[in-house]
Amino acid sequence: MNIPFAKPVFLGKEKEYLADAIASGWISDGPYVERFEKDFLRYFEGSSGLTTSSGTTALHLALLALGIGPGDEVIVPGYTFVAPVNMVLAVGAKPVYAEADPITWCIDPRSVEKQITSKTKAIIAVHVYGNVCDLPSLRAIADKYKLFLIEDVAQAAFSKYEQKYAGSFGDVGCFSFQATKTVAMGEGGFVVTPYKNVYEKMCLIRDHGMNKEKRYWHEVIGYNFRLTNLQAALGCAQLEHINEIIFQRKNLYHWYRNHLANQEGITLQGFETQAQPVVWSTAIKIESTVFKKDRDQIMQLLKAAGIETRPGFYGFHRLPPYQDGAPDLPIAGTIGEQIILLPCFISFKEQEVEFICHEIKKLRAQIPITI
Repeated sequence: MNIPFAKPVFLGKEKEYLADAIASGWISDGPYVERFEKDFLRYFEGSSGLTTSSGTTALHLALLALGIGPGDEVIVPGYTFVAPVNMVLAVGAKPVYAEADPITWCIDPRSVEKQITSKTKAIIAVHVYGNVCDLPSLRAIADKYKLFLIEDVAQAAFSKYEQKYAGSFGDVGCFSFQATKTVAMGEGGFVVTPYKNVYEKMCLIRDHGMNKEKRYWHEVIGYNFRLTNLQAALGCAQLEHINEIIFQRKNLYHWYRNHLANQEGITLQGFETQAQPVVWSTAIKIESTVFKKDRDQIMQLLKAAGIETRPGFYGFHRLPPYQDGAPDLPIAGTIGEQIILLPCFISFKEQEVEFICHEIKKLRAQIPITI
């Protein structure tokens, strides 16, 4: 087999809507952007929101709108993709790293509280791989110390905690529609907030700080974080099939879990009982003492078998641009060295999952294989 890590799968009217957007002449801003914003906000009753050019610019926009900048500290996960850290640095603030929870691999609220100083202004909670952070604890900490809570929902669109969508617990929720995500536009993002004043400031900043009623009158320093009508056309078509997409992603995770749970040397990500995740990518933690091979060697062997995988995130203390001030967090560092992300897209068949799991179990040194 030749199995890629991810690929886009279109179930509906993506081509029709894209052709319509091109024919209309509205290829930058346009009706599909407005429609997508309206459709996506239906899942966040009582909130306002707008599209952005990417999940990364959604984070940037959130930090700018909340007034975070030089002299401020923002607590970020020690185990995460680099985007939230980059955006904290982009606004001139200092990222402060919190330890990962050893079971869920998300930010550990106990570590967060230990990192708070008089300079702390916000917490960024990243919902890793579709899992959901301990949002009630993080919300309580944010309220106790009068901090902003920003949710990075790039990997967890439509995941829930206690029947409430991830992204609706924080002061701002930030989403990604990059090519591998649950809703895939190639690139694209979204911000939601329950606060009208934050929403209005984000609208200004997204479009060069320009007043919509007075062209070329710039009220604040702004950026071009706009989504194109072409990308939004793809998103509108996918939202029409979102229940099917969610169902297929949940099926895929359950297939992986059925084949890999309780296997010696393999640990799956843990979920709190209150979490209802829509898993973006099934991640497994490999025990090299069982496999007699390290994570990277296992990935190379899977590649030779026609299976594309990805590694976990590296500890920031190992990455040259971030080493200054980045602590060696033992849990986050160990997780990053042991995790393998398995292929995940909604056209997958169970026999393909079975093949991948069979190949993984074959690699365990001197351990009988049972399928």
